[in-house]
Amino acid sequence: MAKLKLELDDDYDFDLIGICSSFTDYRLCWGINQSLSIRLERSEDYSVENKKDGESFFSFYEYFNESTEEDYFLIKNQSYTYKKLIPEQDKIDYFLIIKNNYETNIDDLVTKLKALDSVLTAFSFNVEDLKSKSNLIF
Repeated sequence: MAKLKLELDDDYDFDLIGICSSFTDYRLCWGINQSLSIRLERSEDYSVENKKDGESFFSFYEYFNESTEEDYFLIKNQSYTYKKLIPEQDKIDYFLIIKNNYETNIDDLVTKLKALDSVLTAFSFNVEDLKSKSNLIF
């Protein structure tokens, strides 16, 4: 009997914005909510299992826009045990992920984020260029 092998490809079809900020996650989240007119809310911590370091937990916020069906996620790049979610981007403090984005202009969104007092800088990334991109699949 022939064996069948099921291979699943990860879906990296989302926009990724890196944010540098010295503010706490809830203070940054408040500023983002005000600027973008969204309602990011704290969710259960995001966990990543690593063979070498074990399980790490990252601060996690989410919002679903019912009118545009966009999903927004804010994830802190540093765990409670000082491990990085995306180690090759160790200068980034937070990642804003937008899934199902068909209406929002990312360049305009980055400009709005840069205007916040709580944001030092922000810029978009191509997810495919990251070595640790699998840590962003949830």
